[in-house]
Amino acid sequence: MITYRVGNDLDLDEVIELYRASTLGERRPVDDHGRMRLMLQNANLVVTAWDGDLLVGIARSMSDFCYATYLSDLAVRASHQRQGVGRELIRRTQIQGGQAMIVLLSAPKAVEYYPRIGLKPHPSAWILRAENELR
Repeated sequence: MITYRVGNDLDLDEVIELYRASTLGERRPVDDHGRMRLMLQNANLVVTAWDGDLLVGIARSMSDFCYATYLSDLAVRASHQRQGVGRELIRRTQIQGGQAMIVLLSAPKAVEYYPRIGLKPHPSAWILRAENELR
């Protein structure tokens, strides 16, 4: 039975291992413990999924709890995908976020997942990477 918790007081090595056990580990700095620690520490809305003592999913967000919640990471262990864990993590994030809408940038492998569970595409999303300068 999967249980869910809210909070970012987590063992960093368990979180990194989860990212590696999901497809998200390919696009996150899992070898940079300092950066991963800050990513987790600075997230103000984190929902996790547990199968007993095993961390099987995480939704890591930043929220103002009234207008927008940026869901920056949704990771579910490959062994636990297609069981509703990701959907439940998003549902609980939405509840915790109050009236805030959820905004996210999809990982390439998840582009077809989000419309299936009810998220709508947005025609204008823009990013400025840290290594790029504003003109």
